[in-house]
Amino acid sequence: MEREKKESILKAAAHAFTRFGLKKASVDDIAREAGVAKGTIYLACESKEDLFYQVVNRELRAWIGECGGSIDQRVPADQLMETLVMASIAFLDARPLVRDLLIGLHDDLMPKWRDRLAELRSLGRANIVELLKLGIKQGRFRDDLEVEHVAELLQDLHLGTYLFRHQKLREDPTEAMKRLRAGMDLVLNGLRAPHARTGTRASS
Repeated sequence: MEREKKESILKAAAHAFTRFGLKKASVDDIAREAGVAKGTIYLACESKEDLFYQVVNRELRAWIGECGGSIDQRVPADQLMETLVMASIAFLDARPLVRDLLIGLHDDLMPKWRDRLAELRSLGRANIVELLKLGIKQGRFRDDLEVEHVAELLQDLHLGTYLFRHQKLREDPTEAMKRLRAGMDLVLNGLRAPHARTGTRASS
């Protein structure tokens, strides 16, 4: 299939799935918006579920690319963390298919695809992994970090903040920045006082 035609189908499908969801989106409507025959859709995919997966994959890679553009190797990684989180939040607002992938909603829609969706979620941590490795290289982060596990934890914290504070973040951007910076301070510096980080305790 011609690349241009495939791209038109994926764009039309992304619009339909975002607006109506997987179950209610119509292949007929996708074909009509893409300007192709319905049969052509099935030359691009094996099923509607496969088309949905391809769309989510495409949206996710766009998210990784757009947010990854904020990672400047010349800037300290701990400073870049805030920039990356804000870029991610803005993108998730605009791309609900990626947001729903990351929080696991697609798993219930397509239980047979759970393993492949989990692989996409892992791929979604690519920018965090890159940032952590940059911080280690720069000497800004500990060199004994288990990068993949830390990236997964940071992604969970990011999504948790997004989900539970989303409306407030929209209503009051100033408060959003305060919360973001408090969260970044906690992640980067931890809760322990300097003497406690060496394993000693203050005298009672």
